[in-house]
Amino acid sequence: MTEHKPRVAERHCDVAVIGGSAAGLAAALQLGRQRRRVIVVDAGEPRNAPAAHMHSYLGHEGLPPSELTAIGRTEVRSYGNEILSARAVDVVRVDDAHFRVELEGGGAVVARRVVAATGLVDVLPDIDGLREHWGGDVIHCPFCHGYEVRDQRIVQIITHPAGLHPAPLFRQLTDRLTVILHEGVNGDDPQLDALRAAGVTVLDDRVRRLVTGDDGHLAAVELEDGTRIDADAVAVGPRFRVRVEPFASLGLVTTEHPMGLGDHVETDPLGETTVPGLYAAGNVTDPSQQVLQAAANGARVGGMISFSLAREDIDAAGRPSPI
Repeated sequence: MTEHKPRVAERHCDVAVIGGSAAGLAAALQLGRQRRRVIVVDAGEPRNAPAAHMHSYLGHEGLPPSELTAIGRTEVRSYGNEILSARAVDVVRVDDAHFRVELEGGGAVVARRVVAATGLVDVLPDIDGLREHWGGDVIHCPFCHGYEVRDQRIVQIITHPAGLHPAPLFRQLTDRLTVILHEGVNGDDPQLDALRAAGVTVLDDRVRRLVTGDDGHLAAVELEDGTRIDADAVAVGPRFRVRVEPFASLGLVTTEHPMGLGDHVETDPLGETTVPGLYAAGNVTDPSQQVLQAAANGARVGGMISFSLAREDIDAAGRPSPI
Protein backbone atom coordinates (compact mmCIF):
# COMPACT_ATOMS: atom_id res chain seq x y z
CA MET A 1 0.00 0.00 0.00
CA THR A 2 1.07 3.56 -0.68
CA GLU A 3 0.65 6.37 1.83
CA HIS A 4 -2.17 8.64 0.73
CA LYS A 5 -0.95 12.21 0.31
CA PRO A 6 -3.77 14.58 -0.69
CA ARG A 7 -3.00 17.34 -3.16
CA VAL A 8 -4.81 20.47 -4.22
CA ALA A 9 -5.17 19.10 -7.76
CA GLU A 10 -6.65 15.79 -6.62
CA ARG A 11 -9.97 14.63 -8.07
CA HIS A 12 -12.17 11.89 -6.63
CA CYS A 13 -14.53 9.57 -8.48
CA ASP A 14 -16.04 6.10 -8.51
CA VAL A 15 -14.13 4.96 -11.59
CA ALA A 16 -11.04 6.25 -13.37
CA VAL A 17 -10.86 5.17 -17.00
CA ILE A 18 -7.36 5.32 -18.44
CA GLY A 19 -7.68 5.74 -22.20
CA GLY A 20 -10.30 7.74 -24.07
CA SER A 21 -10.93 5.88 -27.31
CA ALA A 22 -13.85 3.58 -28.14
CA ALA A 23 -13.44 1.09 -25.28
CA GLY A 24 -12.75 3.67 -22.59
CA LEU A 25 -15.52 6.04 -23.63
CA ALA A 26 -18.04 3.20 -23.93
CA ALA A 27 -17.18 2.04 -20.41
CA ALA A 28 -17.52 5.59 -19.11
CA LEU A 29 -20.88 6.05 -20.84
CA GLN A 30 -22.27 2.85 -19.36
CA LEU A 31 -21.10 3.85 -15.89
CA GLY A 32 -22.44 7.38 -16.24
CA ARG A 33 -25.90 6.04 -16.96
CA GLN A 34 -25.70 4.23 -13.63
CA ARG A 35 -25.09 7.58 -11.95
CA ARG A 36 -21.45 6.81 -11.31
CA ARG A 37 -18.88 9.56 -11.10
CA VAL A 38 -16.31 8.81 -13.83
CA ILE A 39 -13.12 10.55 -14.88
CA VAL A 40 -11.56 9.58 -18.21
CA VAL A 41 -7.82 10.24 -18.47
CA ASP A 42 -6.84 10.42 -22.13
CA ALA A 43 -3.33 11.01 -23.51
CA GLY A 44 -4.70 11.45 -27.04
CA GLU A 45 -2.77 8.63 -28.70
CA PRO A 46 -5.37 6.33 -30.30
CA ARG A 47 -4.10 3.32 -32.22
CA ASN A 48 -6.18 4.23 -35.28
CA ALA A 49 -4.95 7.83 -35.52
CA PRO A 50 -3.18 7.23 -38.89
CA ALA A 51 -6.44 6.04 -40.50
CA ALA A 52 -8.66 8.58 -42.25
CA HIS A 53 -11.81 6.51 -41.77
CA MET A 54 -13.08 3.55 -39.77
CA HIS A 55 -15.30 0.83 -41.16
CA SER A 56 -17.70 -1.96 -40.14
CA TYR A 57 -19.08 0.18 -37.30
CA LEU A 58 -22.85 -0.08 -37.65
CA GLY A 59 -24.37 3.39 -37.87
CA HIS A 60 -20.99 5.09 -38.28
CA GLU A 61 -19.62 3.47 -41.45
CA GLY A 62 -16.75 5.52 -42.89
CA LEU A 63 -16.66 7.99 -40.01
CA PRO A 64 -13.22 9.48 -39.21
CA PRO A 65 -11.96 8.05 -35.89
CA SER A 66 -11.56 11.53 -34.43
CA GLU A 67 -15.26 12.24 -35.02
CA LEU A 68 -16.32 9.12 -33.14
CA THR A 69 -14.11 10.20 -30.25
CA ALA A 70 -15.66 13.68 -30.27
CA ILE A 71 -19.17 12.20 -30.24
CA GLY A 72 -18.24 9.84 -27.42
CA ARG A 73 -16.74 12.62 -25.33
CA THR A 74 -19.90 14.69 -25.70
CA GLU A 75 -22.05 11.74 -24.65
CA VAL A 76 -19.90 10.97 -21.60
CA ARG A 77 -19.96 14.62 -20.51
CA SER A 78 -23.75 14.74 -20.94
CA TYR A 79 -24.01 12.55 -17.83
CA GLY A 80 -21.94 14.97 -15.79
CA ASN A 81 -18.64 13.17 -16.10
CA GLU A 82 -15.20 14.51 -16.89
CA ILE A 83 -12.52 13.91 -19.48
CA LEU A 84 -8.96 14.97 -18.68
CA SER A 85 -6.50 15.48 -21.50
CA ALA A 86 -3.58 14.10 -19.54
CA ARG A 87 -1.22 11.16 -19.30
CA ALA A 88 -1.46 8.66 -16.47
CA VAL A 89 2.09 7.79 -15.41
CA ASP A 90 1.47 5.58 -12.39
CA VAL A 91 -1.43 3.85 -10.69
CA VAL A 92 -1.00 2.80 -7.06
CA ARG A 93 -3.26 1.35 -4.42
CA VAL A 94 -4.06 3.82 -1.64
CA ASP A 95 -5.93 1.34 0.56
CA ASP A 96 -8.20 -1.67 0.16
CA ALA A 97 -10.90 0.50 -1.40
CA HIS A 98 -9.09 3.09 -3.52
CA PHE A 99 -6.53 3.62 -6.26
CA ARG A 100 -4.55 6.74 -7.01
CA VAL A 101 -3.79 7.65 -10.63
CA GLU A 102 -0.78 9.94 -10.85
CA LEU A 103 -0.83 12.35 -13.79
CA GLU A 104 2.12 13.63 -15.76
CA GLY A 105 2.95 17.16 -14.68
CA GLY A 106 1.18 16.81 -11.33
CA GLY A 107 -2.27 16.12 -10.00
CA ALA A 108 -4.01 12.82 -9.41
CA VAL A 109 -7.31 10.99 -9.60
CA VAL A 110 -8.49 8.83 -6.68
CA ALA A 111 -10.99 6.13 -7.63
CA ARG A 112 -12.64 2.98 -6.30
CA ARG A 113 -12.12 1.15 -9.59
CA VAL A 114 -9.79 1.65 -12.55
CA VAL A 115 -10.26 0.62 -16.17
CA ALA A 116 -7.19 0.03 -18.32
CA ALA A 117 -8.35 1.02 -21.81
CA THR A 118 -4.90 2.14 -22.92
CA GLY A 119 -4.83 0.10 -26.13
CA LEU A 120 -1.69 -0.98 -27.88
CA VAL A 121 1.11 0.10 -30.17
CA ASP A 122 1.57 -1.48 -33.60
CA VAL A 123 5.21 -2.54 -33.89
CA LEU A 124 5.97 -2.41 -37.60
CA PRO A 125 8.60 -4.48 -39.42
CA ASP A 126 11.86 -2.67 -40.10
CA ILE A 127 11.25 -2.01 -43.78
CA ASP A 128 12.16 1.37 -45.28
CA GLY A 129 9.10 3.39 -46.27
CA LEU A 130 6.58 1.26 -44.42
CA ARG A 131 5.80 3.68 -41.62
CA GLU A 132 5.40 6.61 -44.01
CA HIS A 133 2.45 4.89 -45.68
CA TRP A 134 1.03 3.19 -42.57
CA GLY A 135 -2.71 3.76 -42.27
CA GLY A 136 -2.91 4.87 -45.90
CA ASP A 137 -1.54 2.69 -48.68
CA VAL A 138 -0.20 0.22 -46.10
CA ILE A 139 -2.91 -1.69 -44.24
CA HIS A 140 -3.02 -4.75 -42.03
CA CYS A 141 -6.68 -5.71 -41.57
CA PRO A 142 -8.78 -6.90 -44.53
CA PHE A 143 -11.95 -6.12 -42.57
CA CYS A 144 -10.91 -2.60 -41.52
CA HIS A 145 -9.66 -1.27 -44.87
CA GLY A 146 -9.61 -4.14 -47.37
CA TYR A 147 -12.69 -3.08 -49.33
CA GLU A 148 -11.07 0.25 -50.15
CA VAL A 149 -8.25 -1.54 -52.04
CA ARG A 150 -10.47 -4.07 -53.81
CA ASP A 151 -9.39 -5.03 -57.34
CA GLN A 152 -6.08 -3.22 -56.84
CA ARG A 153 -2.53 -4.58 -56.99
CA ILE A 154 -1.99 -5.72 -53.40
CA VAL A 155 1.37 -6.94 -52.15
CA GLN A 156 1.18 -8.82 -48.86
CA ILE A 157 4.49 -8.92 -46.98
CA ILE A 158 4.74 -11.85 -44.58
CA THR A 159 6.86 -11.04 -41.51
CA HIS A 160 5.82 -13.63 -38.90
CA PRO A 161 4.37 -17.17 -38.77
CA ALA A 162 0.77 -15.94 -38.50
CA GLY A 163 1.19 -13.65 -41.50
CA LEU A 164 -0.49 -15.99 -43.98
CA HIS A 165 -3.68 -16.11 -41.94
CA PRO A 166 -5.46 -13.22 -43.77
CA ALA A 167 -4.11 -14.08 -47.25
CA PRO A 168 -7.34 -15.82 -48.41
CA LEU A 169 -9.29 -12.70 -47.44
CA PHE A 170 -7.04 -10.46 -49.51
CA ARG A 171 -7.41 -12.91 -52.42
CA GLN A 172 -11.17 -12.51 -52.08
CA LEU A 173 -10.71 -8.76 -52.50
CA THR A 174 -8.47 -8.87 -55.59
CA ASP A 175 -7.18 -11.25 -58.23
CA ARG A 176 -3.94 -9.25 -58.35
CA LEU A 177 -2.38 -10.42 -55.10
CA THR A 178 1.34 -11.02 -54.59
CA VAL A 179 2.56 -12.63 -51.37
CA ILE A 180 6.21 -12.07 -50.40
CA LEU A 181 7.71 -14.40 -47.79
CA HIS A 182 9.93 -11.76 -46.17
CA GLU A 183 10.43 -13.78 -42.97
CA GLY A 184 8.61 -16.10 -40.60
CA VAL A 185 7.22 -18.55 -43.18
CA ASN A 186 9.04 -21.17 -45.25
CA GLY A 187 8.47 -21.51 -48.96
CA ASP A 188 7.24 -25.08 -48.53
CA ASP A 189 4.37 -24.14 -46.19
CA PRO A 190 1.34 -26.19 -47.33
CA GLN A 191 -0.90 -23.11 -47.27
CA LEU A 192 1.06 -21.70 -50.20
CA ASP A 193 -0.04 -24.42 -52.63
CA ALA A 194 -3.68 -23.42 -52.20
CA LEU A 195 -2.82 -19.75 -52.71
CA ARG A 196 -0.88 -20.50 -55.88
CA ALA A 197 -3.78 -22.59 -57.18
CA ALA A 198 -6.04 -19.57 -56.59
CA GLY A 199 -3.83 -17.41 -58.80
CA VAL A 200 -1.74 -15.75 -56.11
CA THR A 201 1.88 -14.98 -56.98
CA VAL A 202 4.14 -16.21 -54.16
CA LEU A 203 7.73 -14.95 -53.89
CA ASP A 204 10.24 -16.35 -51.41
CA ASP A 205 12.31 -13.17 -51.11
CA ARG A 206 13.07 -10.24 -48.85
CA VAL A 207 11.82 -6.68 -49.18
CA ARG A 208 14.31 -3.82 -49.25
CA ARG A 209 11.92 -0.88 -49.26
CA LEU A 210 8.64 0.61 -50.38
CA VAL A 211 8.86 3.00 -53.32
CA THR A 212 6.86 6.23 -53.29
CA GLY A 213 5.60 7.71 -56.54
CA ASP A 214 5.67 11.35 -57.63
CA ASP A 215 2.13 11.77 -56.30
CA GLY A 216 3.20 10.76 -52.80
CA HIS A 217 1.39 7.45 -52.91
CA LEU A 218 2.85 3.96 -52.90
CA ALA A 219 4.18 2.94 -56.32
CA ALA A 220 6.08 -0.32 -55.85
CA VAL A 221 7.74 -2.78 -53.50
CA GLU A 222 11.46 -3.21 -54.08
CA LEU A 223 13.12 -6.55 -53.31
CA GLU A 224 16.68 -7.01 -52.09
CA ASP A 225 17.94 -7.74 -55.61
CA GLY A 226 16.43 -4.47 -56.89
CA THR A 227 13.40 -6.03 -58.56
CA ARG A 228 10.34 -3.81 -58.28
CA ILE A 229 6.78 -5.07 -58.00
CA ASP A 230 4.17 -2.49 -58.91
CA ALA A 231 1.73 -2.04 -56.05
CA ASP A 232 -1.28 0.09 -55.18
CA ALA A 233 -1.44 -1.20 -51.61
CA VAL A 234 0.67 -3.21 -49.19
CA ALA A 235 -0.72 -5.49 -46.50
CA VAL A 236 1.52 -6.33 -43.57
CA GLY A 237 0.82 -7.71 -40.12
CA PRO A 238 2.51 -5.84 -37.24
CA ARG A 239 3.29 -7.21 -33.85
CA PHE A 240 1.61 -5.65 -30.84
CA ARG A 241 2.81 -4.04 -27.62
CA VAL A 242 0.14 -3.22 -25.08
CA ARG A 243 0.34 0.03 -23.16
CA VAL A 244 0.48 -1.09 -19.55
CA GLU A 245 3.32 1.05 -18.21
CA PRO A 246 1.05 3.03 -15.81
CA PHE A 247 0.03 -0.20 -14.05
CA ALA A 248 3.49 -1.58 -13.27
CA SER A 249 3.31 -0.56 -9.60
CA LEU A 250 0.18 -2.70 -9.23
CA GLY A 251 2.02 -5.76 -10.49
CA LEU A 252 -0.07 -6.13 -13.63
CA VAL A 253 1.56 -8.60 -16.00
CA THR A 254 0.88 -9.34 -19.64
CA THR A 255 0.58 -12.69 -21.39
CA GLU A 256 1.94 -13.73 -24.78
CA HIS A 257 -0.76 -13.66 -27.43
CA PRO A 258 -1.75 -17.17 -28.62
CA MET A 259 -0.76 -16.35 -32.21
CA GLY A 260 2.66 -15.05 -31.17
CA LEU A 261 1.90 -11.50 -32.26
CA GLY A 262 2.81 -9.76 -29.03
CA ASP A 263 1.26 -9.53 -25.59
CA HIS A 264 -2.14 -8.82 -24.08
CA VAL A 265 -3.81 -8.43 -20.68
CA GLU A 266 -5.89 -11.36 -19.51
CA THR A 267 -9.13 -10.77 -17.61
CA ASP A 268 -11.81 -12.90 -16.04
CA PRO A 269 -15.30 -13.07 -17.64
CA LEU A 270 -16.25 -9.86 -15.83
CA GLY A 271 -13.33 -7.93 -17.29
CA GLU A 272 -11.31 -7.80 -14.07
CA THR A 273 -7.56 -8.39 -14.25
CA THR A 274 -5.45 -10.33 -11.78
CA VAL A 275 -5.26 -7.08 -9.79
CA PRO A 276 -8.52 -6.78 -7.78
CA GLY A 277 -10.39 -3.62 -8.73
CA LEU A 278 -8.41 -3.10 -11.94
CA TYR A 279 -10.39 -3.90 -15.07
CA ALA A 280 -9.30 -3.88 -18.72
CA ALA A 281 -11.15 -3.34 -21.99
CA GLY A 282 -10.50 -3.00 -25.71
CA ASN A 283 -7.33 -3.75 -27.64
CA VAL A 284 -5.29 -4.08 -24.46
CA THR A 285 -7.13 -7.39 -23.95
CA ASP A 286 -7.50 -8.46 -27.60
CA PRO A 287 -5.47 -6.90 -30.43
CA SER A 288 -7.87 -8.27 -33.06
CA GLN A 289 -10.80 -6.13 -31.91
CA GLN A 290 -12.09 -3.61 -34.42
CA VAL A 291 -13.52 -0.33 -33.13
CA LEU A 292 -17.06 -1.67 -32.80
CA GLN A 293 -15.88 -4.71 -30.86
CA ALA A 294 -13.70 -2.59 -28.59
CA ALA A 295 -16.64 -0.32 -27.82
CA ALA A 296 -18.87 -3.31 -27.08
CA ASN A 297 -16.22 -4.74 -24.77
CA GLY A 298 -15.89 -1.41 -22.99
CA ALA A 299 -19.65 -1.18 -22.49
CA ARG A 300 -19.73 -4.69 -21.02
CA VAL A 301 -16.88 -3.93 -18.63
CA GLY A 302 -18.62 -0.72 -17.58
CA GLY A 303 -21.70 -2.76 -16.79
CA MET A 304 -19.75 -5.29 -14.75
CA ILE A 305 -18.12 -2.53 -12.71
CA SER A 306 -21.56 -1.02 -12.11
CA PHE A 307 -22.70 -4.33 -10.61
CA SER A 308 -19.55 -4.54 -8.48
CA LEU A 309 -19.95 -1.04 -7.06
CA ALA A 310 -23.67 -1.44 -6.43
CA ARG A 311 -23.15 -4.66 -4.50
CA GLU A 312 -20.36 -3.05 -2.51
CA ASP A 313 -22.56 -0.08 -1.60
CA ILE A 314 -25.47 -2.32 -0.57
CA ASP A 315 -23.19 -4.45 1.58
CA ALA A 316 -21.73 -1.36 3.25
CA ALA A 317 -25.20 0.00 4.02
CA GLY A 318 -26.12 -3.24 5.75
CA ARG A 319 -23.10 -3.40 8.04
CA PRO A 320 -23.58 -2.49 11.72
CA SER A 321 -22.20 0.88 12.72
CA PRO A 322 -18.79 0.62 14.42
CA ILE A 323 -19.97 3.13 17.05
